[in-house]
Amino acid sequence: MKSLIAFWNILKKDMKNYYLKPPNISWGIIFPLSWTLMQLIRSPGGSIPDLLPGLISMSVLFGTTSMLAVTITFERSSRSFERLLLAPISINTMVLAKITGTVLFGIFNAFVPLIFASFVVDLGAVKWGQLLLAVLMIAITSALTGLLIAVSAKQVFEAQTLSNFFRFPMLFLCGLFIPISGLPAFLRPVSSCLPLTYGADILKGAIVGANTLSVSLSFGILMLFTVVLFFVCRHNINRKWIL
Repeated sequence: MKSLIAFWNILKKDMKNYYLKPPNISWGIIFPLSWTLMQLIRSPGGSIPDLLPGLISMSVLFGTTSMLAVTITFERSSRSFERLLLAPISINTMVLAKITGTVLFGIFNAFVPLIFASFVVDLGAVKWGQLLLAVLMIAITSALTGLLIAVSAKQVFEAQTLSNFFRFPMLFLCGLFIPISGLPAFLRPVSSCLPLTYGADILKGAIVGANTLSVSLSFGILMLFTVVLFFVCRHNINRKWIL
């Protein structure tokens, strides 16, 4: 019960204090929104479903990583993150609380392209259960990646710059805008090491039926990424502040 109370209070504090910070608005909301509108306006209705997996993935990726960059770096600069680590709660509870708000923010962002696309094309053929699964897993793995980056930066601009170093290459290497088969041979193994590759594949299957891997295989690999990233984040926090 004590862990649940701590979890809820951390989550509520992050949602209240950080969701409308300028970096979140610019990178987490305005950038994906403007990119979505640009792509939907310039594309004929028939090609919009092909664009949706990329737009959804980008919205989730930028929303989650921007959120963590703000929450962690602001708290590190005010030293409230260190005080939080001294609280009588487990590291697991603290990490879960931090990424839950971020995951919710990413899921919210994912529906922005879908809402705009629904006014232009019929989305009746979308496999919504599969789509929600993909969005959830992309949000979780992106949040953990953002946490891994955020604990290494001291200022928001440092975290955002470091995040962009990973975000933009990831978008073009995961098969969303350029097919993996069209990438140079030396880059294809890199694609297989990116969790977004498997989330994007589930999204493609849900929206246009063009997935190359089975949904169960992609989901299993994403679960493996989630476990590995979670323990790496926890290890880094332990090594940097506790041990």
